[in-house]
Amino acid sequence: MSRTKKRGGRGGGGGRGRRQKKDEYRSDLIDKSDMNNERFFASVPDDEWDLFVDTLRQHLPTTFRVAGTRETAHTLNSMVKDIHVPTLSNSVPPPVQIPWYPEGLAWQFNVPKKVLRKSSEFKKFHSFLVGETEVGNISRQEAVSMLPPLFLGVEPHHRVMDMCAAPGSKTAQLLEALHADDTVTSTSMPSGLLIANDSDYKRTHLLIHQSARLPSPALDAATGTIRKNIGIWKKWQPQDGNGLHSLQLRILQRAMKLLKSDGRIVYSTCSLNPVENEAVVASALKSSADFHLVDLKRQPGLTSWRPTSDREAKTIYDTYDAFLTAESGSETKLTQGHWPPQDVDELNLPRCMRIYPHLQDSGGFFIAVKRNADSVGDDTAPPPAMVEGDVEPKTNDDATMNAVADEKDEKLSKGASAGGGSFKENPYTFLRPNDPILLSCIERLHLTSEFPASNVLVRNPEGDAVRSMYLTNEIVKQVVLHNEYGRIRLNAAGTKVLAKQEAGKGVDAQFRILGEGLPVVLPFTDPVTILSGDLETLKILVKSYYPLCSSFSEPFKSVIEEKPAGSHIIRFPPEKSEGATLFHDVVLPVWKSSVSISLMIDKKAKSALSLRIFGADITTAGREATSAKEAQTSVKDPDS
Repeated sequence: MSRTKKRGGRGGGGGRGRRQKKDEYRSDLIDKSDMNNERFFASVPDDEWDLFVDTLRQHLPTTFRVAGTRETAHTLNSMVKDIHVPTLSNSVPPPVQIPWYPEGLAWQFNVPKKVLRKSSEFKKFHSFLVGETEVGNISRQEAVSMLPPLFLGVEPHHRVMDMCAAPGSKTAQLLEALHADDTVTSTSMPSGLLIANDSDYKRTHLLIHQSARLPSPALDAATGTIRKNIGIWKKWQPQDGNGLHSLQLRILQRAMKLLKSDGRIVYSTCSLNPVENEAVVASALKSSADFHLVDLKRQPGLTSWRPTSDREAKTIYDTYDAFLTAESGSETKLTQGHWPPQDVDELNLPRCMRIYPHLQDSGGFFIAVKRNADSVGDDTAPPPAMVEGDVEPKTNDDATMNAVADEKDEKLSKGASAGGGSFKENPYTFLRPNDPILLSCIERLHLTSEFPASNVLVRNPEGDAVRSMYLTNEIVKQVVLHNEYGRIRLNAAGTKVLAKQEAGKGVDAQFRILGEGLPVVLPFTDPVTILSGDLETLKILVKSYYPLCSSFSEPFKSVIEEKPAGSHIIRFPPEKSEGATLFHDVVLPVWKSSVSISLMIDKKAKSALSLRIFGADITTAGREATSAKEAQTSVKDPDS
């Protein structure tokens, strides 16, 4: 078997101690005595146990999902299928489409990374994947992690909250669903919204980064990730999930309180521990008779389990009463909710979905879909009755949630502590529609009267349009206006569409349209002002940072020379020429100075665009990187 390394640290040799540290994460060294969790995993059917364990020892397949707008996604998917897969078939097993993902937009590799690194045919495909990932068109995501957003069934008018959102792969899927009506050149203005929540302030910046590349509530003990985190085998204990049970329950109950009639909740974890899964779902259902589990095609959820009560997993009790009797003086904080409820049949827990790694060569996962009972027809199961009984006060989550909701007078200062760091963000302020700077931008950029000027906001204490402007839809505007920003710790809202551009000598500073904001602004741009270009024009813009206006061919040369300095938009229609193919319209922002023009997208986006259209990275940065690699190879070559 192969070795799995711990990320980070320095490479190279190492002494005995370092080798021992590496060995701790080698899957081939794990034997039965290491599996402190084996008795817990009795939840896996006996006839599947050996296959289950063998699968856990194997490499987790590499999976990715084609994202972006519908047209772009299908174009990229065709490139993977028709261009890259055939070239890989002769050297390594090529990626295959995941059969259950809609429209075949998800792919799976079953080849170890070290094998892929040695494949020359794979290098071109790897560059393609990296480039498109950087701009948000491809998402590196575990297959099982792609499931929860699909079960939620998001549409553009829905109001969605991802209650534990970071790092953001599922959040990105939800965003794509909200923008299902987008075209390749323009972003729709959906009437719904997505609130991506996370308790860790620092982690939200990763979330913002992930979601910015693209215009299921639970924390868990990660027992479902043991194929990619081998150390869990030796370090994890069944008791680790006990402490998360109450937190997960509070999060789920809060979601139930926030849900509108006929709404839907998807509760998912990457844990296989029933205390974090079925036990949480059962306790939540028993706290509210208005909810029921939606039936799914699945490996059924468990109806019986025994939580461990100490770290050695030596004492496991069938019931909560048995635990209280035997461990009356124990410091272990377990509640009745850790055990299966007496009315387990009424709760329909088998409707939960358990995904074991050996079923479809994936990670482990748990999913439960809940809906309000009044939103279902007669053919569904009746809502579970409220169970009366003695429950310890600390499990009264209704009271906890009410207390939290009543703390409206609490004010969080700008520097208030937030998990993982201090909240130091400036507030968002909406500009007046008649703000002189905003009106100047609308005039200079030729935006139509339909442009939602009242939804433009800035981020600075004074509320002035100093550097950047953002655009939101109406519902996001209401959220921003009616919530104290320090209390909800609002880190990002809307799309950044305009930024101040310091022009050269003799040119007034102006605001320009940003690459990420162009799809949002484009529907409100006067079509007459959009320039037209061809593949040759695009090639010049991609190859150079500041090509001279005189370097372009006619008719584009004359057109651009006549334009005033400032922000402009160029549309490139589909075209095919020798060594280049443009499959669909591409619309890009540029900045014109007195004698030159510049493509206003970042280096990574420019490289991805070059690879997609010209089959190679012809950008200045790409050529420099290639030259550096060739020089390094020459130094290493003993014959050179």
